[in-house]
Amino acid sequence: MRQALVVIMCSALVFLPSALSAEDSGLVKFIIVDHEIPQPLTSEPGDPAKGKKIVTDASNATCLICHAMPIPEQPDHGNLAPDLTGIGSRYTAGQLRLRIVNPKAFNPDTIMPAYYRNSGFTRVLGEFAEKTVYSAQDVEDVIAYLLTLTSE
Repeated sequence: MRQALVVIMCSALVFLPSALSAEDSGLVKFIIVDHEIPQPLTSEPGDPAKGKKIVTDASNATCLICHAMPIPEQPDHGNLAPDLTGIGSRYTAGQLRLRIVNPKAFNPDTIMPAYYRNSGFTRVLGEFAEKTVYSAQDVEDVIAYLLTLTSE
């Protein structure tokens, strides 16, 4: 019984600072439920056209660096990560949101970066310190686009 209590207390300590840092860092609050973030980060719905521009923007962390996508007009798709063709048929918006916001929450060994996080990094250039890669609205736009990718 005592060991179980210690494990529970340690687990609470591990998760509490991350919850506080997200709150204190000015990011939109979110809750992870059953391996997803079920609620959108914004009140404005995502725009699939904007999402496509975001995922192909080579000046700001294009998804094509690591993933292949059904965008034949874009050259040089990556093969380091899973192909995103049909991803809209395989995952819900909430599951995609978690994968973009905090991919380590579902796979601690992933090399995919957190696109909506602004603290807890090491060796970050000053111009990028305390900034997210994507805004909350960018996350929602990317999700809206990914949900259109339903054919295999």
